[in-house]
Amino acid sequence: MKVAIIGGGIVGATCAYYLSKNKDIELTVFDYGVGQATKASAGIISPWFSKRRNKPWYKMARLGADFYLKLVQDLEAEGINTNFYSQCGVYLLKKDEAKLPELKELAESRMELSPMIGELKLLSKEEVQKVIPSFDNNGDVLYASGGGRVEGERFVKTLLEASKAQVFNKKVSLGLAGDKYLVDNKEFDVVVLATGAWLKDVLEPLGFEVDVRPQKGQLRDYKIKDNSTAAYPVIMPEGELDIIPFENGVVSVGATHENDMGFDLEVDKEQLDTFGNEAQQFLKELADAQIINERVGIRAYTSDYSPFYGEVPTLKNVFAASGLGSSGLTTGPIIGYSIANMILGCGENELDSQDYDINAYITIKE
Repeated sequence: MKVAIIGGGIVGATCAYYLSKNKDIELTVFDYGVGQATKASAGIISPWFSKRRNKPWYKMARLGADFYLKLVQDLEAEGINTNFYSQCGVYLLKKDEAKLPELKELAESRMELSPMIGELKLLSKEEVQKVIPSFDNNGDVLYASGGGRVEGERFVKTLLEASKAQVFNKKVSLGLAGDKYLVDNKEFDVVVLATGAWLKDVLEPLGFEVDVRPQKGQLRDYKIKDNSTAAYPVIMPEGELDIIPFENGVVSVGATHENDMGFDLEVDKEQLDTFGNEAQQFLKELADAQIINERVGIRAYTSDYSPFYGEVPTLKNVFAASGLGSSGLTTGPIIGYSIANMILGCGENELDSQDYDINAYITIKE
């Protein structure tokens, strides 16, 4: 069976990795890569404090967080380095610290289904400073030991290399050839569209309407003097700002959520400076830090902010996923795995694709 995956971000790369375990599949990945959300992301795996009322979304995020443990185990069993992921814990901050006990209760109520949450405790600023010396805050923080961080670009590179798929870095389109599909003038039996915010570009020429819009996200990477940042938990102040520590003094600060910028990939230093200045209030060492990188990616959103995946209506054996928004690194791997299982005809899906019904977002033009 010849399978083409268009899009080598988190969904496409995870799907490729799990399909590659079946030796009857000849796998090709087409990854244009420009503006890809995953490459511009440093993800936080900590969905348990969310107050979103969308139950299917929370189920996907909860199972997506759990899925990292399986994915890491599967890669390590093959002797593959999984340093893209660290269960380093998270510190949750609130402007009104009186709200923290309520959040702790919410997470405790979810512990039975998500034992991965680990230890939950309220910590004083002084207790946090024993781990992060330059930390500052005007009150207590809520710590969850099971929270984690992911380096998106390193993650997809690891998965694509592990899949041993042929990868072509080019922009391609989808064509029909009888009961087969044409991608880059080659015939395929099955196609996976993991193109994020660009799904419209692939499906509109074939007569589909697609409910997906782009959202610009920017992130800045700093290098601070303290090299022991690998042991730091993620710092999550209230609002859009997150401070995500990696190894060797690298700290990512972001990410913006810009809705009216289309597919604009220009770095906006003013926006990043604003985030950087705010971040300094919580991590004093950022004031003297060196800026080492600035990244821009485009997230995909649907009109009701829900993700979807499944077989494209009327196109047998063409599968698509999109609308993951800013929780793509949490939900993307389990979606990629679920699509791989749909293709392989395995029943190993904890998610019910009907909860994320593709027919609500991809329709045939009247």
